[in-house]
Amino acid sequence: MAATGLNNAVTDIGGLIVGHYTDMDAVCGVTVIICPEGAVAGVDVRGSAPGTRETDLLDPVNLVERAQAVVLSGGSVFGLAAADGVVRWLADQGYGFPVDKGQVVPIVPAAVLYDLGRGPDFIPSVSDEWGLRACRNAKGGTFSMGGIGAGTGAMAGGIKGGLGTVSLILDFDITVAAVVAVNSLGSVINPASGRPWEIGLEVDGEFGDQGKRAVKLPQPSQNNPTVNTTIGLVATDAVLTKTQAKKMAQMAHDGMARAIRPSHTLFDGDTVFCLATGKRELPEDRGIFASPQAQAFNELGHAAANCMSRAIISGVLSARSLAGMIAFCDLEDR
Repeated sequence: MAATGLNNAVTDIGGLIVGHYTDMDAVCGVTVIICPEGAVAGVDVRGSAPGTRETDLLDPVNLVERAQAVVLSGGSVFGLAAADGVVRWLADQGYGFPVDKGQVVPIVPAAVLYDLGRGPDFIPSVSDEWGLRACRNAKGGTFSMGGIGAGTGAMAGGIKGGLGTVSLILDFDITVAAVVAVNSLGSVINPASGRPWEIGLEVDGEFGDQGKRAVKLPQPSQNNPTVNTTIGLVATDAVLTKTQAKKMAQMAHDGMARAIRPSHTLFDGDTVFCLATGKRELPEDRGIFASPQAQAFNELGHAAANCMSRAIISGVLSARSLAGMIAFCDLEDR
């Protein structure tokens, strides 16, 4: 029987802490996932309008294997500035890629979503200070979902989007988790049923009363459709290579495609990172495959996809109406 981790959050991966900075006035925010010891990192970009930083570095052919943090931010291209504050905070703590004279260079990949114009100013006042504040707020344990951090100004298929997170413990005692900011062109809700497309993946009643509802969706907006992008991260305590981390990020996109329809469009910058903390070895199965861990990795990637779907649903169901964006919880029942 499927079981979540203690917090049902990405913080169930030992060594990861999460911090947010939320500016409700600007209707924008930042979420940072920090691994002070560093984690093997990968990334896969499927949308055609991405806003990213340090993704080339995560290519398996390139030198650095470990990242100390991943930043998810609102603010479109302006939101990339938040990563500068995260770099500064990590450097002050002595976390990063070691270089000359005892110094470190923090590795901080980042991705942004387009939420411009949802606050009183078209461009929110996002800056390196937002990233710095998110780091200062970072901790383990549970955290709020919906309109927080990178999910503050998010909108998903015509209703309020948000930040969601879940986890799952596999049969071989390895944990997989996801955190995602849902700001998609496509809808998380099946218009025929009024329920999330992937509601059947719910674990132990995690979606609560909202997960039992069927709603009437609002009429499609005639607004500019280019204000989208879903960005997220999957994580595990398994020992992975950099190539495997990239593959896990790729497989997690399957969960995005199932939970958001359509996804990976020309108007989305859909990006998924992966962090592997390397605390537990994957079990081996000496079958016909060259890699004795192939079957276990397949299960890991499948779990990552399911966690991504569940986190997307959690982010939307947890959101509250804001700045003219109506949330699922305020939609009329069917």
